[in-house]
Amino acid sequence: MHLIEARGIEIRHGSQTVLSGVDMAIDRGEIVTVLGPNGSGKSSLVRALVGAMPVARGRIIRRDGLRIGYVPQRILIDPVLPLTVRRFLSLPDRVSDDAATDALDRTGVGDLRSRQMSDLSGGQLQRVLLARALIGRPDILILDEPTQGLDQLGEAAFYRLLEDLRSASGTAVLLVSHDLHVVMSASDRVICLNGHICCEGTPQIVSEAPEYRALFGTGTAGTLALYRHDHNHSHDDGHGHGHSHDHTHSHDHANGHDHADGNAGHRHTHAAGRVPAKEDAGT
Repeated sequence: MHLIEARGIEIRHGSQTVLSGVDMAIDRGEIVTVLGPNGSGKSSLVRALVGAMPVARGRIIRRDGLRIGYVPQRILIDPVLPLTVRRFLSLPDRVSDDAATDALDRTGVGDLRSRQMSDLSGGQLQRVLLARALIGRPDILILDEPTQGLDQLGEAAFYRLLEDLRSASGTAVLLVSHDLHVVMSASDRVICLNGHICCEGTPQIVSEAPEYRALFGTGTAGTLALYRHDHNHSHDDGHGHGHSHDHTHSHDHANGHDHADGNAGHRHTHAAGRVPAKEDAGT
């Protein structure tokens, strides 16, 4: 079964509908990138998936016992607050020295355990936040725009780290971004979001989709080149998701609606799996 799944969810902020008719699922070992402009509902989707925001309609289904590691969009550290990396990793719950050391070593910042949080560079901070998310041995990492403020070299290094973590442990990754060039080569799927799912597929397929062009403009054909990956193979590598990603994802939603949007009548379909015991349901 899927690690986490959204079925026909709608999210509202007061009377404003932020997301509607969203169907998506993530399996073990997948790396999925959610791409969209500011205000497209990406952060709301993330908060709903981790259980921090209710859904107005539909439901979010999590596998029983699912462990989620979450890296937020931003974290503010008071520069006058004496807080070392090691102490930060024990907030709010204390972790052992061995667990802290292992997490920092896995993210390549083992030498920073005594450094003040306020003295970290942008790239170092992101790796420390990732280390904190890894301490609980998550089944899935959910990262909300984790490379904000990093240059392209820093972004590329961060993405390579995520791919290494996936390869080593089978941890799934859901990465959220609004920057066109952050769709990394390791992505199995890209979901283009703007209040609903506009299109979905491999980075190359999404970059060529009419819905993507309509959202980001016709001059964006080459924006994914830096991180494009040829996925003409099936990911049946022991990570438990033996489906192929060398095709477009035409998905019929469970509630049977179309996302025509004037762009080639793109229709989304999701085959509903069985509903496990644990779920968040909207009213």
